[in-house]
Amino acid sequence: MKESILVPTDFSEVCNNAMNHACDLAKDLNLKVIALHVVTKETKTYLDDQKLSNEALEKRLSDYVNGKKAEFEVDTDYVLREGSIFDEISNISKEMKSAFVVLGTHGKVGFQRLTGSYALKVINNTEIPTVVVQKKPQEGSYKNIVFPISAFAEDRQKLNVAMAIAKAFGATIHLFPKFETDKFARKKILGIVKQVLQIFEENGIDYCKTLPDESAGNYSKQVVDYAVVHDADLIMIVTGSNTTLPMFDSADEQIIFNSSQIPAMCINPARVKRVSFGGSSWSGF
Repeated sequence: MKESILVPTDFSEVCNNAMNHACDLAKDLNLKVIALHVVTKETKTYLDDQKLSNEALEKRLSDYVNGKKAEFEVDTDYVLREGSIFDEISNISKEMKSAFVVLGTHGKVGFQRLTGSYALKVINNTEIPTVVVQKKPQEGSYKNIVFPISAFAEDRQKLNVAMAIAKAFGATIHLFPKFETDKFARKKILGIVKQVLQIFEENGIDYCKTLPDESAGNYSKQVVDYAVVHDADLIMIVTGSNTTLPMFDSADEQIIFNSSQIPAMCINPARVKRVSFGGSSWSGF
């Protein structure tokens, strides 16, 4: 059983958005929120510039999580750890039995600069789902989840997570298949869609299906445009390195860092076997 949501922070506005988002989610999922700050050379430079001590940093973290506890009425805590951001986020997520990471990304604001390339490396190093949020404040509750799906088998490995979240929030999953010009691939994806919809129906998941548009062009743009029109709270994608899918490509990045700033949940293929939170538990597909 998962126990927490992990939120890396460098005290920037976008990391605060991520913390607020996690606190909103935690209320519905009955999870604890853990704020993590990893002390790096950037932290040490920041402390020197501000004439602050490590104790002052720890007090800032303590005051910060206590403020969120009072504001959102959720259980909160913090971890202050020295090391690599990429390694420690993964390590702490295991120690704290985190269901997922909520990661705020931004430009060169916040002294640790959790920018695009940093965010992608965090996602790739973390064995649990990562929700990427941007500068736009986001309420936590998920009611409409856009579920892009392709002919790649790995793409279905987000199915168990999607169903757990849909059950926990009473959400509708919007299945958005990719159009394939190849006859064999098109037949394959239609078969996959049929199978996924059957699983949704057997498990009482609310869903809707959109037929792929042959003439619409860029698939990632279609996904984001659909999410905007249907007031989506979350887009779920599979990322990660394996023999079929690239670690990240421009299509992944277009969704993760979408200009509409809709949160994107990223799942590494072949890593998420079971998700259990909010009273729901689903095995892998």
